[in-house]
Amino acid sequence: MQAYVMDAFSSKIFGGNQAGVVLPERALTDREMQRIAAEFKHSETAFVRMESEDSVSLRYFTPAGEVDLCGHATIASFALLRQTGSLGDGCFTAHTKAGKLQILVNGATVWMDMAPPQLLRTIEEEDWEALYGAYGLRPEHCPAGFAPKIVSTGLADIMLPVRDRTLLLSAVQNEQAVTELSRRYDVTGVHMFCPGGAACTAYCSNFAPLYDIPEECATGTSNGALTYYLYLQGCIAPEAENVFVQGEHMGRPSEIRSRLVKDGESVKVLIGGRAVMSMACDLKV
Repeated sequence: MQAYVMDAFSSKIFGGNQAGVVLPERALTDREMQRIAAEFKHSETAFVRMESEDSVSLRYFTPAGEVDLCGHATIASFALLRQTGSLGDGCFTAHTKAGKLQILVNGATVWMDMAPPQLLRTIEEEDWEALYGAYGLRPEHCPAGFAPKIVSTGLADIMLPVRDRTLLLSAVQNEQAVTELSRRYDVTGVHMFCPGGAACTAYCSNFAPLYDIPEECATGTSNGALTYYLYLQGCIAPEAENVFVQGEHMGRPSEIRSRLVKDGESVKVLIGGRAVMSMACDLKV
């Protein structure tokens, strides 16, 4: 059977967030899928089966066990199916253990729905010193008119604004302090960002040491939350396509796209990205 490594949220090889993608030619047992994922050693490996012309089933395994959903592996899987000619442009349903996802394939870009966006909390100013201090920064490094806030499009993260890219790239995380803050605020982690100017909507760094992820080079849910944050700030308009650059700290720059769709009083966020094939092999199972 064919197996691949895809660099998700990147248009260039060796960028973005890697995922394994396997196209089984026969039914695999859970144990076989687990062992294949352990062999790949990526954070997630997706096992993909076309159910019909517009329906795909996906299962996701880490090296240690199965997970219900993985955003970057979903982007990787549909990008691969598009590149290999298994599907074309259009709307598709992805069946996962987390439920049905609506996927839009538009050329080289794959778009997926996020959970309904929520502003959960604005962090009080007296708490900023501990939050910024966990990265060797100070509260005055927050840009005027902004504030750290907890936002969710499926997973809650602290949106932590800083004034510029120099501050973003100079931040040094105290993992123990950020782990304790994540527990205190009941969040997955911290999504630090600064305005991107003409180059992109924002530059970002994502930290989740509570879940043994010191830094992540591409996070769809966090940038979905950032999209909603910036919309509430009046920085982005509905239907506009936004571009977030993440992972520069790690030497794996990623490009995550988003759109906010407004329907009356309700809004939804879509996350999109590209993926490039970095490896292809015959899997002897």
